[in-house]
Amino acid sequence: MSQKARTPRDLWGGAIQATAPVDLIDASDLRQVPDNQEVFLYPDSSISIVAEILQSVEPTDLSEAIKFHFDSLAHDNDAKSSTVLAIEKIADLDITILKGEQVVPKFNKVEPDLVHILMALRRVEVKNIDIVVTFNVPVKSADGGAVGDEGLRLAEEDFNIFIRSLQIIDFGLFS
Repeated sequence: MSQKARTPRDLWGGAIQATAPVDLIDASDLRQVPDNQEVFLYPDSSISIVAEILQSVEPTDLSEAIKFHFDSLAHDNDAKSSTVLAIEKIADLDITILKGEQVVPKFNKVEPDLVHILMALRRVEVKNIDIVVTFNVPVKSADGGAVGDEGLRLAEEDFNIFIRSLQIIDFGLFS
């Protein structure tokens, strides 16, 4: 995995924009993606990016809210285990990030994948919306799509650029 060129990418028809690697594959070109999601795939690994617009969850404390979203992801993934490694609030951007790991069984494989999760939460209180961005970075995978230390570092760099550049262009999206 080498250094990637990045460009602003329109999400939800341009209502939201974020900077991402230029060579990402839009999963909606390959399969059905729910209207509340934007899903992108890296062409050279099994890394995926999922951006979701969700109704705000109950916890008002954003650290608890992002843990709720992380636990929901673990449930949806049928994770054998999940661990929160760190939670950080980026006050100047009003974003909370979580770094964690999940052990996820894949496609009837005997050995589960170890997936590093990079998750960001931006709460839009006036619209009662949570924007959740998740980078799923397999660091151990039975299908060969895992990345090594350098791949994880580059994914973390892409994640940081993506969430720091995330802009809501049209709040009408949340009507």
